[in-house]
Amino acid sequence: MSRRELREQIFKLLFRIEFNAKEEMQEQVGLFFEEEENQADVADTAYIIEKFQKVYDKLEEIDTALNEKVEGWNTGRMGKVDLTVLRLAVYEIMFDEEIPTGVAINEAVELAKKFGQDTSPSFVNGVLAKFA
Repeated sequence: MSRRELREQIFKLLFRIEFNAKEEMQEQVGLFFEEEENQADVADTAYIIEKFQKVYDKLEEIDTALNEKVEGWNTGRMGKVDLTVLRLAVYEIMFDEEIPTGVAINEAVELAKKFGQDTSPSFVNGVLAKFA
């Protein structure tokens, strides 16, 4: 899988956080890969799970950072797609030294275009600009 495809899979797995209790997430990870469209080879599956877990472990810090940077909004008011895209991108900007900030922002905008509403790409770009 390409980096973009891997990021998309991580996004889709992170999106499940919004609809499942914390204690159900391990089961959700297993269920995610049972779906035909989400199947990946062993190396890609390991990468997806590892990065998902890293983001998941930092959610509180990520949400705090988002709430501090975004004026007039908070994570509770954001659309679930936008919030998930932002969480992944903020993780990459703040904690993943392998991914340049510009790449994280660009990829987040692309995810927002694919999965979000018409206003999602500009909203995501505006929020992430405050982290750059």
